[in-house]
Amino acid sequence: MYGIVNKAIEDLVKENFGEEKWDAIKERSGVDIDFFLSNEPYDDSVTYKLAQAAAEETGMTLESVLMAFGEWWVLRTSREKYGSLLQAGGSTMPQFLRNLPVFHNRIVLIYPKLTPPDFSTSNETETSIDIHYKSAREGLQPFVRGLLFGIAKLYEQQVTVELLQSRTTGASHEIFRVQWIS
Repeated sequence: MYGIVNKAIEDLVKENFGEEKWDAIKERSGVDIDFFLSNEPYDDSVTYKLAQAAAEETGMTLESVLMAFGEWWVLRTSREKYGSLLQAGGSTMPQFLRNLPVFHNRIVLIYPKLTPPDFSTSNETETSIDIHYKSAREGLQPFVRGLLFGIAKLYEQQVTVELLQSRTTGASHEIFRVQWIS
């Protein structure tokens, strides 16, 4: 993953738990990198180690850490780094979710070595849409759930997010149903 991801984890921890907690997380993780360069790729294991150490140091579950990070990614990192891309995604949450499959196509122009996930949609109704998530990376389903809640907050929309299928139960990919009140 690119350094921007690891830097966002650092920012999330520092803002919510302080500099000392970040230092403890880095020590526990065994990640010996003083600062992350946003445009440089890092091995995925660095991100996974940081997330696991954050869970252990904060007493949160790994799932809770990843969900919180997903929301943070949308509400802080994406707003700050990709504000114009977010705005181009749509003026409503349903529009943005419909356009989600195109979002990473634009990000690849910024980060050419990125291995992005693949999003697609199906079963759209007046109050729901199914989001299909396919990725070579394992274990990020809670992060995606957090992203979906973050997108809802971005558009000031109340939602429920239901996991319809998962790779953990043998499916080929995850499907999330996002429902809102119109």
